[in-house]
Amino acid sequence: MGTIGLILGIAVLIYFAYKGVGALPLTLLAGAVVILTNQMDIWKSYSEFYLTGYVNFFKSYFLIFASSALYAKFMEDSGAAVAIGYKFIDWFGKKRAVLVVFLATAALTYGGISLFVVVFAIAPIIMLLFKEADIPRRLSLGALAAGSATFTMTSLPGTPQLTNVVPTKFLGTSLTAAPILSIIASVMLFIICYAYLRWEEKRLAAAGEHFSFPDGTDASMYEIDRSQLPSATTSFIPLVVIIGMIIGLKKVIVNSSALVVLAMVTASTLALILNWSRIKNKKDTVNKGLGGAIGAIASPCAVVAFGTLVQNAPAFKDIVQFVLSFDMNPYVTGTLSTAIISGITGSSSGGLTITLQTLSEQFVGSGANMSIMHRLIAIAAGSLDSLPHSSGLFLMISYLGLTHKDSYRFAGVTTVIVPTIVCIVCTIGVIMMGL
Repeated sequence: MGTIGLILGIAVLIYFAYKGVGALPLTLLAGAVVILTNQMDIWKSYSEFYLTGYVNFFKSYFLIFASSALYAKFMEDSGAAVAIGYKFIDWFGKKRAVLVVFLATAALTYGGISLFVVVFAIAPIIMLLFKEADIPRRLSLGALAAGSATFTMTSLPGTPQLTNVVPTKFLGTSLTAAPILSIIASVMLFIICYAYLRWEEKRLAAAGEHFSFPDGTDASMYEIDRSQLPSATTSFIPLVVIIGMIIGLKKVIVNSSALVVLAMVTASTLALILNWSRIKNKKDTVNKGLGGAIGAIASPCAVVAFGTLVQNAPAFKDIVQFVLSFDMNPYVTGTLSTAIISGITGSSSGGLTITLQTLSEQFVGSGANMSIMHRLIAIAAGSLDSLPHSSGLFLMISYLGLTHKDSYRFAGVTTVIVPTIVCIVCTIGVIMMGL
């Protein structure tokens, strides 16, 4: 009954997310299903498990969200984001707006910028690019998710994203583990994702869909004459500073969160100074920027809180033990167990950690190549983790002014279906080659 209830709780969360229910009431409702079917103490489940997850995420990420949202607001109100968008159009043309978002997001995440920061950095630019190309805004979720949660998170050699870091701590591997396999997987992920996004772009255009701004957006910010905008060079400076500081100071400032906050605050300050005369109501910009951070962090906090509650349910432990008991080829055991647990927790790094805490010694003693194991389970972690209850997707969907119903399928294909296919193909290929 507990196992059925846990699955039902996740199903309730996904179903009502599609119905447009907010993350907080949604996770409280889904949590109630898990609590009652697992015969858990109601008060303890909410006051300890749920709130511990909520508070821990808030504590870990609020300063990142606040500094990132402030940066995004300065870039938007100054016209710098629009100037960058126009420069991308000059370089690549309006027809390549989807590719620009895909590659720009990939470049930022491969440079070490986390998904939670990339959303704020790219969103204002997305609005201009998609408006000029007249591409439905809902497709932007697919491009943003593909650029941040596929090959730069799991397979590109050397990526500093957490999903690629976790296996090194358990398997004794490096961030560049299995470079040939990594490159093959990355190329497959990129080509298939981009081909799909282009197909969707053409299909939506044929259906007569057009770009529209999110409710409450000041469209006039994106209608400014180009001669009134700041120069592209000036506009790029804060963004370049973010990338430069995160890459250049990562060995000096070991605390990655502190480094990100420092980079975002520095970039925000630069954006303000460089565009001092263009930001007319500075107090309003600061208030709206920081206020936006509160709204943006609420959804992922609630989803992570639900995940914490689920992980404390008796049925979760039973499912984990069942999944980890699979007696198959070690590569199959590794990828299958990682994918399933990542799917339940809605977290690639969380699924990897739980799997490796239990099976790492078994993997090491199996005779399998640990570098290949590292790469396969990292790719597997980046598949089912992006089901509709993923905290990262809740953030992207809410910040872009979208809903699960009108946009999730684009992310579902690029971050669930495509990585799953690539993982299966790579695993079969490795086994057939006897590696």
